[in-house]
Amino acid sequence: MDRLISRSGDTPTTIERAWTVTDTLLYALGVGAGADELRYTTENTAGHPHAVLPSFATLLAADPPYLGEPAVVRHAGETLTLHRPLPPAGRARITAAVTGVNDQTSGALLHHRSEIHGTDGVHLATVERSMFVIGAGGFDGPRAPRTHWQRPAEHPDHTTAHHTRPDQALLYRLNGDRNPLHSDPAVAVAAGLPGPVLHGLCTFGFATRTLLRTIADDAHDRVRRLSARFTAPLFPGDTLTVLVWRRPGGALFQAVDGRGRPVLDQGTLDLHG
Repeated sequence: MDRLISRSGDTPTTIERAWTVTDTLLYALGVGAGADELRYTTENTAGHPHAVLPSFATLLAADPPYLGEPAVVRHAGETLTLHRPLPPAGRARITAAVTGVNDQTSGALLHHRSEIHGTDGVHLATVERSMFVIGAGGFDGPRAPRTHWQRPAEHPDHTTAHHTRPDQALLYRLNGDRNPLHSDPAVAVAAGLPGPVLHGLCTFGFATRTLLRTIADDAHDRVRRLSARFTAPLFPGDTLTVLVWRRPGGALFQAVDGRGRPVLDQGTLDLHG
């Protein structure tokens, strides 16, 4: 407990990450892109210049500090701000730090921010990540502030259903997140789940693809900011339906599972220009 609380005063750390064309293509496949999205899934198709899905930037963020066994840690939220489009291959320097810890009684909510710069100093992206640690609350710390996001009363402007693969998590984990909660049935059962769950950032990638098509006219360089909370697990093979409401300069969105339960909530998209 004390170790978690002290993390908010930690000195920022700096790491470097490199990525290749193969990495960006594999990511696109991992979040469900296919033959109808060749600009993201191939690098040499005539008429489809290779582009990088904006949410690929989440893979470049530094890992939050060690928080305990995987079974007690949940990804709670993600906010991605893109300062310019990512190149299909490159190298970046990431400076990261814990920015706060909230006491949610049943657990602790740790906030972590990564600033991603190209090795030439150009600011590429900012990734703000929240992690919930079950059982680490009750230390008399401040609670997380309430958000003002509300689901619109009107019907969504766009509704897109994605049928995830039964092996979707096994494919997505090749992007680097090898947490056994997403692949090992025994670990999932120990965490109180009926089986391995899909990575929250994989559902985030599915939602990004939907927003690109419905709101951004498939222009990857128009995405400025994407944010969502992870509110429930999605199981590989289930249907992920993304609900989108247009707003000036962007959109609000949710994603629900096959039973209509929100798995991504409080979603916002802001566009450049």
